[in-house]
Amino acid sequence: MQHFFVPPSQVGETEIIIQGSDVNHMKNVLRMRAGEELSVCDGNNCRYLCRVKEYTEDTAVLAITERQENDTELSSKIYLFQGLPKQDKMEWIVQKAVELGAYKVIPVVTKRCVVRLDEKKAQKKTERWQEISKSAAKQSGRGLVPEVTKVLSWREALSAAKALDVLLIPYELAEGMSETKEILASLKPGQSIGVLIGPEGGFEKAEVIEAMEAGAKAVTLGRRILRTETAGIATLSVLMFQLEE
Repeated sequence: MQHFFVPPSQVGETEIIIQGSDVNHMKNVLRMRAGEELSVCDGNNCRYLCRVKEYTEDTAVLAITERQENDTELSSKIYLFQGLPKQDKMEWIVQKAVELGAYKVIPVVTKRCVVRLDEKKAQKKTERWQEISKSAAKQSGRGLVPEVTKVLSWREALSAAKALDVLLIPYELAEGMSETKEILASLKPGQSIGVLIGPEGGFEKAEVIEAMEAGAKAVTLGRRILRTETAGIATLSVLMFQLEE
């Protein structure tokens, strides 16, 4: 079943209005016709089962057949602080992070980041990443579209992370798998959890110290060195398994 998102303002008592690029996608790509079923989420954890009623010039009108509480979201909000990687790796990271239940993705500039974006390029990239988040949320049946924030500096990221209940920093020099398992076992549904991931080359030692001073707990992902695009996804996979109810 196809899955779409709309703001609450487009949800009525018996009908939902879809506007924008989704209309073209429904009509000309998916070729959905009157009577076909789909699901719609309003971003507030409400899911609506609908049927296509009709199309106007620039809208799709859906008839609501059933309202449900959405059950695809983790009870914990997971924030992925991702050091900016090279090339288009961030697109893949955003896509998979959304599929695995991340609540928000925060691109971060650290000392070893090769990529440097000016304000205009950063805004354009963020818009692109947000579209990828929306597409991944549709595909995976999420109840909301995770936000991809503007690019933050390392200090801005740590300042934001301090407000979270738990902050984890996978670090290649961290030791003690038993300690890591204890930390993960202590996580509770409902907690807000931040994950700090370095770019290619990882974090500098000074950054790890700063993170731990901000309350981060260093964890190990095993004896193998993971690429930046793998480390965050591996961590999110473990967290999803641990926190899924």
